[in-house]
Amino acid sequence: MAHIVLVTGGTRSGKSSYAQNRAEKMPGRRCFLATCQVSDEEMRKRVIKHQAQRIPDKWDTIEVPLEIGACVEANDQYDIFLIDCLTLWINNVMDHCTEKGLECTESVIYEATDSLLHRLKSKDITLFFVTNEVGLGIVPENRAARHFRDLVGHCNQVIASQADEVILISCGLPLYLKK
Repeated sequence: MAHIVLVTGGTRSGKSSYAQNRAEKMPGRRCFLATCQVSDEEMRKRVIKHQAQRIPDKWDTIEVPLEIGACVEANDQYDIFLIDCLTLWINNVMDHCTEKGLECTESVIYEATDSLLHRLKSKDITLFFVTNEVGLGIVPENRAARHFRDLVGHCNQVIASQADEVILISCGLPLYLKK
């Protein structure tokens, strides 16, 4: 059975560093699954900064904007996967739906998230999912941003309900919500 760890927190809270440090203390082969799609220069700089924080001999990196489950299944040589991050994965799912002319509803996100977990739960691996806690701030002023916030919150709840551990990172410090 997979050991599932959900690491959440606000922007720049230290969640990615926390997940990476935890994963690096574990024995086994590690794979970093990057969901970010570079869309501009600022995002490219963020990606480069994240990449520089990973020691190449400790990590292999695969860019996977949508098909996380299929990627993990196709790369069974790894013991530990760090998926960073679900927030951008939701953004990618929303974009994919838009490109296909489909509405990205909570049920679409539930199905995608549940399917992802169902595919991976039987594997003998450790999965670290990193995600933003987007519901603690001001209510966004536009419909699209509110919809995105709601979908990320829904995804986080689905993952958290099936996770073995849920850790909220605030100011670089872990608060264990589920252990």
